[in-house]
Amino acid sequence: MAGTLQGTPAPALSPSSVKAALPGNYITDFDFLNQYLPDTYEKEFERYGNRTISSFIRMVGAEMPTNSDLIKWAEQGRLHTKYEGCTTSAADGPTGSTSVPYVTAGAACNFRVGQTLFLSLEGGATSNKAIVTAVGADTAVGTADSFEVAYYEAAQSAGFQAGTITAFVYGSEFRQGTNGMVGSLESEDIFLENKPIIIKDKYEVSGSDAAQIGWVEVSTEDGATGYLWYLKSEHETRLRFDDYLEMAMIEGVIAENASGALAQLNGSAYPAGSSIANSAGTQGMFEAIETRGNVWSGGIPSSLADFDSIIERLDKQGAIQENVLFVNRDMSFAIDDMLAAQNSYGANGTSYGLFDNDEEMALNLGFSGFRRGYDFYKSDWKYLNEFSLRGGIDGGKVNGVLVPAGSTNVYDQILGRNAKRPFLHVRYRASETEDRRYKTWITGSVGGARTSDLDAMEVNFLSERALCTMGANNFVIFNG
Repeated sequence: MAGTLQGTPAPALSPSSVKAALPGNYITDFDFLNQYLPDTYEKEFERYGNRTISSFIRMVGAEMPTNSDLIKWAEQGRLHTKYEGCTTSAADGPTGSTSVPYVTAGAACNFRVGQTLFLSLEGGATSNKAIVTAVGADTAVGTADSFEVAYYEAAQSAGFQAGTITAFVYGSEFRQGTNGMVGSLESEDIFLENKPIIIKDKYEVSGSDAAQIGWVEVSTEDGATGYLWYLKSEHETRLRFDDYLEMAMIEGVIAENASGALAQLNGSAYPAGSSIANSAGTQGMFEAIETRGNVWSGGIPSSLADFDSIIERLDKQGAIQENVLFVNRDMSFAIDDMLAAQNSYGANGTSYGLFDNDEEMALNLGFSGFRRGYDFYKSDWKYLNEFSLRGGIDGGKVNGVLVPAGSTNVYDQILGRNAKRPFLHVRYRASETEDRRYKTWITGSVGGARTSDLDAMEVNFLSERALCTMGANNFVIFNG
């Protein structure tokens, strides 16, 4: 009989940290009426394991300095010229005119006289070859987005009277003893930009609490131990800030012109001197992929046919050979099941990944990657599984991202030359006198600080950074 994992009790999601008034945190629950001491465990039990999620950008990218409020870079455009959606009003048949005008759907035409074209009827099986006879004002249409061709086939434009066509240049042809090509083409780059944001956090403890010994021995993921409770809170603030540095680069968005973040607070203008006024945002990885990359929606790709459609899209983009899939648990299992189904014995459960299993061997039910046209490596992304973050949500769910491996050539303004950069990397503000990659400092009069008469220790954190998602056309985001 099949069982069901009950929904109750639900996973705990109550915050473990609280806002507290520091000067009055004195113990008030001593009970001297009870003569028996409880048997206590001094060591704090780590029931959630490693709670941090920051590792993704460190694993796939790099960090490098910048000294500007704006980061700009250029990405290559296509090498060859291709127009889709070209239309014609001339219903030329086999006996029609030998010169047929076309319009490139509003885009200025950069075909040149003498170039040879391949033309394909969109949504049909008809194709033809032609030579460009006129461009722009010299055509019968007379607009900058028009061109005329003469077909090589005697049937002329038979089959092209209705619908739209796709055209691209495959060469040129000129008569003997003639002048060269008229006009030239200038390379066109795509210029992109992003801006860094300032990320802050702070931890504060009073002098009295810093001098108070607890009976619980605390420990944190980065190895801090002791009986001073403020050590735990301070280190957890640091770990939380480390996670924020990564999540801000992943989730960040550019504020739209009419948004309240950019202009208003509670329906009115920000007060003078507000520390959050004109919050313009920064473009994180998710927004960069959804704006300039490839978006899979409507569920999880769970069949070879699904991945074939992804591969077909990658062929149209940069065709990066090696790619990494950072996925949540659902997508990871779906890929494992898809790959296992390719094994002819998979249906009977006799072999699933390992072909020499016996009763003494642990059965490997997962796969680390596969090759189908491209190399795909699979890795679980904790951020997408973490229940207190992206895990367990419905609206705006992300099942995974496909990230190209390797680097690309870009022009670095600081170095003054072309340099190799990972497709995904962080730029932080820095100069010879100021490094804002990861700043931390202590103020107050506690814990060694001697900066003010405040009877407390304030640990401040600050970073100013932006994420550069280069070649976003090679990324894929798998939305829920």
